Amino acid sequence: MNMDKKYEPLFTPWKIGNVEIKNRIVMTSMGGTSIFGWLEPNHFDKEAANFLLERAKNNVGLILPGIAPIKDIILGKWLYQGKGKFKELKEFMDEFHKTGAKMFVQMTAGFGRSMAINDIMVKACKNKALGLVMKPILDMDYLTASASATPNRWEESCMSRPLTKKEIDEMVDAFARTAKLCMDAGVDGVEIHAVHEGYLLDQFTMKYTNLRDDEYGGSFENRYRFPVEIVKAIKKLCGKDFPVSLRYSVVSKTKDFGKGAMPGEDYVEVGRDMEESEKAAKYLQDAGYDMLNCDNGTYDAWYWAHPPMYMPQNCNLEDVSHIRKFVDIPVVCAGRMTPETAAEAVAAGKIDAMGVARQFLADPQWVTKLMKGDIESIRPCICCHNACFNMASYKGVGNDQSLSDNMGMARCAVNPTTMQSRKYRIVPARKQKRVAVIGAGIGGMETARVLALRGHKPVIFEKSDRLGGVFNFASAPSFKEKDRELLKWYAKEMADLNIEVRFNTEVKSTDELAGFDKVVVATGAKARRPHIPGIERSIEACEYLGGAPVGQKVIIIGGGLTGCEIAYDLYLKGKTPVIVEMKNDLIAVKGVCLANSSYLRDFFELNKVEVHLETRLKEFTQNGVTVVDKDGKVFEIEGDTVITSMGYTPMPLFEKKCCKVMLVGDCNGVGNLRTAIWRAWDVAMHI
Repeated sequence: MNMDKKYEPLFTPWKIGNVEIKNRIVMTSMGGTSIFGWLEPNHFDKEAANFLLERAKNNVGLILPGIAPIKDIILGKWLYQGKGKFKELKEFMDEFHKTGAKMFVQMTAGFGRSMAINDIMVKACKNKALGLVMKPILDMDYLTASASATPNRWEESCMSRPLTKKEIDEMVDAFARTAKLCMDAGVDGVEIHAVHEGYLLDQFTMKYTNLRDDEYGGSFENRYRFPVEIVKAIKKLCGKDFPVSLRYSVVSKTKDFGKGAMPGEDYVEVGRDMEESEKAAKYLQDAGYDMLNCDNGTYDAWYWAHPPMYMPQNCNLEDVSHIRKFVDIPVVCAGRMTPETAAEAVAAGKIDAMGVARQFLADPQWVTKLMKGDIESIRPCICCHNACFNMASYKGVGNDQSLSDNMGMARCAVNPTTMQSRKYRIVPARKQKRVAVIGAGIGGMETARVLALRGHKPVIFEKSDRLGGVFNFASAPSFKEKDRELLKWYAKEMADLNIEVRFNTEVKSTDELAGFDKVVVATGAKARRPHIPGIERSIEACEYLGGAPVGQKVIIIGGGLTGCEIAYDLYLKGKTPVIVEMKNDLIAVKGVCLANSSYLRDFFELNKVEVHLETRLKEFTQNGVTVVDKDGKVFEIEGDTVITSMGYTPMPLFEKKCCKVMLVGDCNGVGNLRTAIWRAWDVAMHI
């Protein structure tokens, strides 16, 4: 196979300053892939180094590791302190450069009001005594400091304090010192993070977050002074030829604190609008920046910078290609970019390179596969954020994320080996075993796939006539094109690995599997259908997703992720959805990234979708449902169809009563795609 000619513009050289990059594919930064570690004292991080090197070996032009705070989040040590890690970095760069790739280290001033504070952090922000006790380890007063006193994105009752002039000067100096150490270690350039996404430097540039009256506030020049001082300090210490890129949001897409703008929405911008951006891009270029690495958004409009599957593909290209007209330096565009569209944009001179992040988590070899013309072998990123960035937030709760996930970002729901190479890896089996896998859903297929890669002989028994299980229903909506690609990828993997699948075969007893050494049960879960009067008048979520007809006005019982996605799908089809949810917010659960959940909440609010929170279902009626609100008021909601989305119950075919039977997927505890795939590895690695 050979690469399709339409991708050729992506594989032409270009320059950032005097540094030549071999192709137009840029791996942009992801929290967790930091070469100096993440959420721990800074050091040379070998897991991140292996991650970066593997991508470099697979034909990426420019690699940007995850953000490196110039001052540690934990314990507060400056990044430039401790020369040992830079010696290790130099050795790494010598090896890295053998691949022909280039690397820029991305440094950040910090998060300010965008700091994703969890429960203990909220308490430290509000309780001075606790904050003082925690300060030597986790200095919340410093970590949340911003341009001005503004509400934290995750918990608005926590206010950021303004940074002092002395603190700003220390940061500028730290950027320059760290850049010089990176340069001396053989790093090809640095990227400043960021006049972008509403992080700390961006909070200085935008009027709604910068209320200062000193030389860092007020006028355009004052608001952009901080990032200008940084690049000038770096150039003074490192020389004008050392490239400095800037992570840059073209337009903020923000209506207010905690309120983003939908694609195509007519709104009043409170952050950086296009008119200011045209001026700012040129101003930052003239200050010394050698590249703009672009997308859109802020943490208040997070779905622009971290687009979920609901956002259009190439969602930032129009704005980024517009800003390209106002500068002479290269411009990179990121945000659900497709190679086809990126190649066209590069060929037309609209952008200089394609920025890609999460696809590198799902498949480290995707660029190599693209070059070989083996597109169907690329395991797709499905934009779920289940593992790479699952910082959930909902009413009354800040960052509802486990500590292990916070410390282990940039992992991947569909590829457990990403940033977990020591835990998840293919180890050849010492003795081949025949393994029966009951169920051809994602959990069952992933188990069989890993078993086959290890040298075992799996056989899948599937009672239906197709692969995919419940994921066929999950992938049904129009906006789930990446889910459908993942199903195709699994089908190809089953074929390529010669995994036997026995369709239309229902197993009822382990006695039928006497010839197998192990039995893996992956029979999924069943929908929860409580004994509520009239429930037979409703349909279940999977029935709708499977094609069951519905009327014009559709009531959805359950405002979790599935219920909200069904409501979104119905709205896109021209229907009138109504959501009934017992909790005080929609998608009030762990594991669903705020970028995903806030899109749906903002979409429903903008489009006036009827939502009843803190409302309990009483009964189903001939004309809809009867519900009870938080004050005990009973009322009816009329509708043509009622869909229940009230959760699931594990449905293991056999209980794990002996060492021969093992459970994976939702039958071993209802979860999501990440839990199904990771649990499959947990089982398949130990057979």
